[in-house]
Amino acid sequence: MPTQKIEGQDEQFADPVAEQPGFDNTQSRIAILGHPIHAMSVSFPIALTFCTFFADALYWWTGDPFWARGALWAVGAAFLFGMLAGLSGTAELLLVSGIRVRAAAWTHFIIAVTLLSLLGANWGFRLFGYESAVLPYGILLSMLGVLVVSFTGWHGGKLVFDYRLGTSKGK
Repeated sequence: MPTQKIEGQDEQFADPVAEQPGFDNTQSRIAILGHPIHAMSVSFPIALTFCTFFADALYWWTGDPFWARGALWAVGAAFLFGMLAGLSGTAELLLVSGIRVRAAAWTHFIIAVTLLSLLGANWGFRLFGYESAVLPYGILLSMLGVLVVSFTGWHGGKLVFDYRLGTSKGK
């Protein structure tokens, strides 16, 4: 049982989360040859979210409709690939007890669902008139998407590298 000693006190306190059954079970269940699918698939929606913003900025700068059309395709692909990454991530969250008991994993899940909502709204906004959708709302949604994808990506990295979630050796 993990305990914590507080300076100047003789009492030791137990970590109630670490006492949960399966706390140390953090190995990925949704994997190919031991490589977690969620960790492999998140790079696509992250990169495409940034591409959407850069295409919007280039459309704003040049006025070339190519960039507005490129942003439409990038945000659509980001949303669809994000849904696939989200399915594998949700499966990991629900199936692996060591991931499920940690609040940080749920926080990452909520931020990622928020990102998918933004990407879906941004894509839907552009479907019927991609050029007119860029300014001002499309580029604002793209900027917000970049901020949220940066935050959820950073948070997801912390889950893997600091907590070792989804890896073969738990913390």
